[in-house]
Amino acid sequence: MTRTAPPAAGGVRPGTDHRRGLALIGLAIVLTGLNLRTAVTSVGPVLGELERGLGISSGLAGLITSMPVLCFAVIGFAGPPLSARFRDSHVLAGALLAMAAGLVLRSLAGGFPLFLAGTAVAMIGGALGNVLLPGLVKRYFPGRTGLLVGAYSTALGLGGATAAMAAQPIADAAAGEGWRWALGVWAVPALAAAAVWLTVRATPGASRATHAAVRMRDLVHSRMALALTVFFGIQGLQAYIVIGWSAQYLREAGLSAATAGLLLGLNSVVGLPVSALVPSLTVRPRWQRPLLLGFLTCYVAGWVGLWQAPTTAPWLWMGLLALGMGTFAMVLTLIGLRARTPETTAALSTVAQGWGYVIAGVGPLLVGVLRGITGDYTGMFVLVLAGVAGLAVSGWVATGQRYVDDEVDRSVPGWSATGTRTEVLESAGAEAPASAQIRDDPRD
Repeated sequence: MTRTAPPAAGGVRPGTDHRRGLALIGLAIVLTGLNLRTAVTSVGPVLGELERGLGISSGLAGLITSMPVLCFAVIGFAGPPLSARFRDSHVLAGALLAMAAGLVLRSLAGGFPLFLAGTAVAMIGGALGNVLLPGLVKRYFPGRTGLLVGAYSTALGLGGATAAMAAQPIADAAAGEGWRWALGVWAVPALAAAAVWLTVRATPGASRATHAAVRMRDLVHSRMALALTVFFGIQGLQAYIVIGWSAQYLREAGLSAATAGLLLGLNSVVGLPVSALVPSLTVRPRWQRPLLLGFLTCYVAGWVGLWQAPTTAPWLWMGLLALGMGTFAMVLTLIGLRARTPETTAALSTVAQGWGYVIAGVGPLLVGVLRGITGDYTGMFVLVLAGVAGLAVSGWVATGQRYVDDEVDRSVPGWSATGTRTEVLESAGAEAPASAQIRDDPRD
């Protein structure tokens, strides 16, 4: 195996235009994160009004809460092929424009089928953003993974919190079928983020010659990739049950619609500093398993408290669940840490999130079905507490210090994304991090 460190392009340090280009990409990534959950979290607080407005059953309401997650799973697999064929900025701008159109369409829907169609279109932006952002961070900011993941996951939480807290007040202010305004207004920030992507110039600081899609099916040979998929899926199941059903559960427990919406917003707000802090801790191997155990403890305490005493201290239970949901920022960071190249990161992100969202989507749907059959929420709490056990097992494997590239290399002869791997050193400085290309010699 030979190691070479190629000189910087032109033998000079990155110039002002280069840094401005990267700053614009960083801004676009953060603004995209801001939009990734608004279409989802705005539904829960007005779910009761939506049921009445569309004339649907509890089971179909469960499908509505699961639909975004299932769309994330299906649409997300198109991310790496699109990124390999087109500019990243164009892919994400188009995705965000589709999100805006879908949000408007479902807010105008007169029936359930059109509402689902609008939801599917709206989820294009969320799905492609989900799977592409980790790879973009790896490509453009390889030495600042914790910083950038923290920034966009915090923006994601901020957008989700804003949508959750504002949905009911917007619906009340609009009167009549105000839930339509509560769902459609989030097209505006999606359009703003799309506009920023359209101003990004062609890939500053990155070579398109190595920008190719990795064979995602080969990742089935990696134990780490499978663990990350299960971990992502179960943490998503937990989160989307909170997002989709906790407000309605609290309303049925005796709280007002506005209070339930505020508590869901509190859950998102508490998650903001968690999202900012967790990535910078997760990049430090010694912190990973202690963080995992802390998250699991918060999940158990929050769910049991919400089950047994929903109106006694709901702010505490929702706050504890918010701390537990730090597993989301953790797994996003781990996806970047467990792959060696941007191409492998994009493939791992797609597989882990694509199949992970399939697992996650089962949760809200099952809650709706079980609630319709039993008339209560016992099934929901059994489901989420069993999920905590699954998080413990998959998370323990995911926090092992291995690369998926190496696991696949040993199982699939000739497997390689580009023929090279780039080792990146974490750097807190202003300039690009030091790197060394590693070319595998077949004689080794």
